[in-house]
Amino acid sequence: MSTFVVVIIAIIALLVGAAGGFFLARKYMQDYFKKNPPVNEDMLRMMMMSMGQKPSEKKVRQMMQQMKNQGDK
Repeated sequence: MSTFVVVIIAIIALLVGAAGGFFLARKYMQDYFKKNPPVNEDMLRMMMMSMGQKPSEKKVRQMMQQMKNQGDK
């Protein structure tokens, strides 16, 4: 085989591997977030109580909004 054919096969294999890895990683992360969702309001209340704060509904919603805004940036 000529060197040109080997280089072309290597480039094609690299592109296929990168695309396959991307989609596998994407699928894995989607499944992970379904099983282990990010922080929700109940978790936030428990964290606030463990820190000695009394979680009012206003504080919980305010912190959730701040976390959402932080994630959007």
